[in-house]
Amino acid sequence: MTTKDQTPLSYKDAGVDIEAGERLVDAISPMAKATRRAGVMGGLGGFGALFDLKREGWKDPVLVSGTDGVGTKLMLAFETGIHHTVGIDLVAMCANDVLAQGAEPLFFLDYFACGKLEAGIAEAVISGIAKGCEQAGCALVGGETAEMPGMYPPGHYDLAGFVVGAVEREQILPRFDNITAGDMLIGIASSGPHSNGYSLIRRIVERTGLAWDATSPFSNETLGEALLAPTRLYSKAALPLIRGGKIKGLAHITGGGLTENVPRMLPDSMNAKFDRKSWHVPEVFNWLQAEGRVAEDEMHRTFNMGIGLVFAVAPADADAVLEALKSLGETPVIIGEVQAA
Repeated sequence: MTTKDQTPLSYKDAGVDIEAGERLVDAISPMAKATRRAGVMGGLGGFGALFDLKREGWKDPVLVSGTDGVGTKLMLAFETGIHHTVGIDLVAMCANDVLAQGAEPLFFLDYFACGKLEAGIAEAVISGIAKGCEQAGCALVGGETAEMPGMYPPGHYDLAGFVVGAVEREQILPRFDNITAGDMLIGIASSGPHSNGYSLIRRIVERTGLAWDATSPFSNETLGEALLAPTRLYSKAALPLIRGGKIKGLAHITGGGLTENVPRMLPDSMNAKFDRKSWHVPEVFNWLQAEGRVAEDEMHRTFNMGIGLVFAVAPADADAVLEALKSLGETPVIIGEVQAA
């Protein structure tokens, strides 16, 4: 007969290190504090995060929430060991979405899940989240770190993000009743593929046989570094224009590219006509298309093709919007117009 093991067990013996989790909270607390804004009440560690809208001066606010992840771009982080940029992606994919409704991102929470907390990885990821929050102007008010033995291979993890923003009721976008044929579509640049199309990207790279640490064919970095360029945050460029009343609609160009995201800000009676020759397509997309023999329409349906955010504006306001964006260091371009369906 086999003798049953009577050794006392602890949670740590089962693979969950509570002390490691507490050390992580201590490490990230200064990062969260650096993103604090006036409406934040309390600090990390509560059962929920409190935010005082009145303290921030909102008059008739409507709350706008969003959630997203980073997708298979995380696989590049695992394979390259570069973990400090995907947190920026996480914030951007959420904050840019609520921005498309006209909302200012107010606060952010993250969910980080892994099989085992590994030294430095969680801190690197969350440092990116904090940096993304700084770029978006929102506060990192908390989150959840879940250590789940057996759920993830060593070095792997998953991320989810949650953002809450606010917009004054009269500034909610899109303004469907005000969008008409002839309105101009103004785009501003992306930093690359952002966080979309990475299942296709990984398949293309696999076909080329290039290693992630090989020199990138389209930049001066390694291939892994170039393809991990984080998603841009657009709050600081868009919010002044939204509050100035010159924006009728706003589209965050994510999965589905221009062809599927721009119509989301248009009434059913309108569609978008693009001039694909009006903007410079970054070399990363030309390289991906050539190496993957990807059809032109498939490229535009999968990737942002160098345009990360699109504004719908009246023709009379187009010059003012272009100049305002240029003054902020953007390189805006008219990429098309709204037309009757």
